[in-house]
Amino acid sequence: MTEETRLIHMGQAAEPLARTVGPPIQRGSTVLLPDAAALYDDAHHQTYGRQGLAAQAALASALAELENAREVALYPSGLAALTGAMLAVLKAGDEVLVVDTVYKPTRRFCDRVLRRFGVAVRYYDPGLDADEVGRLCTPATRLIVLESPGSLSFEMQDVPAIARMARAHGAFTLIDNTWAAGHLFKPLDHGVDISVQALTKYVGGHSDVFMGSAAARDPQVARALSDGVLDLGWAVAPDDAYLMLRGLRTLAVRLARHGASGLEAARWLQTRPEVSQVLHPALPGAPGHDLWARDYAGTCGLFAFVLAPELSAAAFLDALQVFGLGFSWGGFESLAIDCDPQLKVRATPPEYGGALIRLHIGLENVGDLIADLERGLAAARRG
Repeated sequence: MTEETRLIHMGQAAEPLARTVGPPIQRGSTVLLPDAAALYDDAHHQTYGRQGLAAQAALASALAELENAREVALYPSGLAALTGAMLAVLKAGDEVLVVDTVYKPTRRFCDRVLRRFGVAVRYYDPGLDADEVGRLCTPATRLIVLESPGSLSFEMQDVPAIARMARAHGAFTLIDNTWAAGHLFKPLDHGVDISVQALTKYVGGHSDVFMGSAAARDPQVARALSDGVLDLGWAVAPDDAYLMLRGLRTLAVRLARHGASGLEAARWLQTRPEVSQVLHPALPGAPGHDLWARDYAGTCGLFAFVLAPELSAAAFLDALQVFGLGFSWGGFESLAIDCDPQLKVRATPPEYGGALIRLHIGLENVGDLIADLERGLAAARRG
């Protein structure tokens, strides 16, 4: 062969590859098959790289073990995981019941997309118990979407009871389990059909890569998730999958630090006259604490608090020097946002009497974080 042709084919990877602690990163769309019969033998051969190669397979396997799942489907973002999992089990004419505290982009998908394709959407109060949610079910109810703790305001739901009720009504359950990162709470062990998390947050842990996952134990649900990824053409990059798997290795250690520092900051805020309420389910006496203590193995660094009515949220946030102002969370850095503009989209907006501030407590020294919060509270007092 000429050098022109040899340049195309030389330098093929050695076989077998050396074993490393992480999987190889295979960047490939084309998968070379061993013979002609294998070209259309999807049951025994991987025929295209979009479905994922070594790094994606290793991440999915690890997440399945973490979630006690049969299979895990990977998506290019947390929102894609939520929307993809919903599309996998819904069809025109179905109805979905969605907790009113759900992540705002999920709500946007329900209102703008599901309704456009003939799926009815109703939002229910997170304070309803399983029997009360059950009374909202109709023969068309196909899916109940939970989020516990609730986005921004951290209401807890009785997940096992709602899962049992949904099964009795012939409906699936799906939970956004990002707060627990698949480590602090195991939804599938409590009867939930689909456990979704934004891997972007705690699994990635470094605020630099997007991905989501949906885990299922039932073979039919797992197949529906897998088919949905295939049919809609979702894919995740091998480098991103590798980074997620790297983050997964330190998840337990990081969550323990996030949780301990978060509780220390939350307890400090409880002592402050500028704070009228701290919304953290791991705090004794906080709303939902009994459910958290029953079902969860620990806590993370995400919670909220309410400023006294006369204090300025903008003054508090603008005075912070260690906390960044940003909408994500789960990374190594501490973040803060004012939640009030987002609460207005709810069917029943909560009233706290003062500004609701959400904090993500990162991996910085907690004393430095508390000093920064004190700086913010002093500025809020001054207005």
